[in-house]
Parts: sequence; structure tokens; C-alpha cells
Amino acid sequence: MSIAATSQNSGPEHDAQQSPPLLWPRISLVTPVFNSAKYIEQTIQSVLSQNYPNLEYIIVDGGSTDGTIDIIRQYQDRLTSWISEPDNGMYDALNKGFARTTGEIMGWISATDQYHVGGLAVVGSVFRDLPQVEWITGRATGFNEAGMTTVVLDVPHWSRFRFLAGANRYIQQESTFWRRSLWQRAGSRVDDSRRFAADFELWVRFFRHAQLYPVDALIGGFRAHGDSLGLQDMDRCHRIQQEMIEEELRSAPSRFWLRGFRGLSAAASRVPGIRGLWQRLVMNNLYRMPGPDWPPIIEHRDDVWLLRSR
Repeated sequence: MSIAATSQNSGPEHDAQQSPPLLWPRISLVTPVFNSAKYIEQTIQSVLSQNYPNLEYIIVDGGSTDGTIDIIRQYQDRLTSWISEPDNGMYDALNKGFARTTGEIMGWISATDQYHVGGLAVVGSVFRDLPQVEWITGRATGFNEAGMTTVVLDVPHWSRFRFLAGANRYIQQESTFWRRSLWQRAGSRVDDSRRFAADFELWVRFFRHAQLYPVDALIGGFRAHGDSLGLQDMDRCHRIQQEMIEEELRSAPSRFWLRGFRGLSAAASRVPGIRGLWQRLVMNNLYRMPGPDWPPIIEHRDDVWLLRSR
């Protein structure tokens, strides 16, 4: 059974005092969901309460049976569209949703996670004001199961070289957005053949084409809860990520050096007396040490977004 609905609204209602929508790039946002009645309303509310004036918001449900659909229906007049039909998992649902979108800026929020107040305004204004930027991520943050913000990390550091070396593995999907042009160059889809870590695989492809810019602001956060697939089997996720990197290194620049470094790192991690020392002296420094491969930090000063060199 398939259910589909489309609203005549282009996005959530917004105050007349806000800037006209044409001054803001359209953000296309997708939420994949299956049997998440416990959390989905908080997720939807965190999106709609943004009052972002040019939002395209689509929910793709995999045929929930726990009351999720009833909750979605309560908000359907404020959604661009939603569908409910059997799918092959979260990443299949994302591809269905993104195929329906038209916005210049893209991202997704899972059915248990949330945005911070003003998070989408951060995203829209950064991409509006900095046309050279194709891909951003904010400060990584976390919510507890009750939805309280309990973790706010430092401004992240990112580069493709260090990512492939293994020094900065965790790009927070909830705080990450990109231009449609980058999505198209990277293949226009998430790898829906996977159950785990397809976001990581997407980042691998994005890094081939663009730098990831850190934004010194709060955008979205991950909710820690017992049903999280990633948290249930972190070791498996890490193994899959390692396989993805090894595949990428078959053609990546500096692949011979990177393979040698990763082999040394793997050997060090297997020795109890060396593992912690290697992490502190090598991996942590590789993550933190400034270099020409780091893009500038995007920060807000005097009501404008600026690029600050590290």
C-alpha cells in the first residue's frame, strides 16, 4: 500500500517580518522514517519551527505501523509532500525523497534527530553569501534521549587528505548541507545498497570535488538513543568505513603514502602499549595541526559571514 500527499505550500508558514523568500536559497530537506512515533514529532517540529522562508520539506515513510503516519498527517499542510510505502531502508527512502526535490541546497534529517533554533537560517545565509562554498558542516552537537542538548564540540577541521588518513572520520550528517551542483557531480544519489555508513560513502565522493567548510555555528544534532543502528554496532560501522577508504585509495592522489601510513596506524592500534601513544601523538596532531589543506572557518561577524584563515 502506498500513500502520497502533496501540499500547495512551498514550505512552512513564515512571518511577514522575514525577508522575502527570493532572498534565501531554497533548501530541500528530506526525512526518512520507519516506525519512529516516539521521536518523529519532535523532528518535524524542529524543522517547521525554523520558519525558514524558502523550504522544501519532504517526508518519506517506509510503511510505518506504530502511529508515525498519524503524526505526519497532523503536519501535512505544512509539508511540501510526503509518501508512505514499503522501501529498502533509510537510504532508499532518501533517494526517493531527493528525486522529488528542486532546491539549490540539500540535506537530510533523520526521524530521531533535530535542528537547533535558527539552524536553517545559518545554512541558507552561508550559501547565499558565500557562492564559492559548496559543502558545509557546523559544530557537532548531541541531544540526549529526552531531546536536551548535552554535547557541543569545537569547530571541526576537515580535509580530504586527513579524512582518508583516518584522522577525522566523523562528519556529523545532521549539520551537513551541500549545493545541488555538488550532489550532481558526485552521482546524484546515496548508495542505497548499504544498511550502514552510506553517509560516509557520500562524503568520500564529495571530497573528490570540493572542500568541506566548517561553520562556527549550531545547525543540527544527533540524538543518542538505544534504537540507533550506528550506536548498536560501532565496530561494524568502522569496518565498513575502512573498506570504503581502501576502495577510494585505489585511485586517490598520494595513495601510496596514505596506504603506508594507514598500515602503520593499523599495526600500532593492535599493540596495547602503543595504541594510546599513537592516538595522542600522531592521530590527534594530524587532526589538529593547521596546514594548507584546511579551508577557512566560516564565522559570523557584524551580521555577515566571513572566511577566517586558521
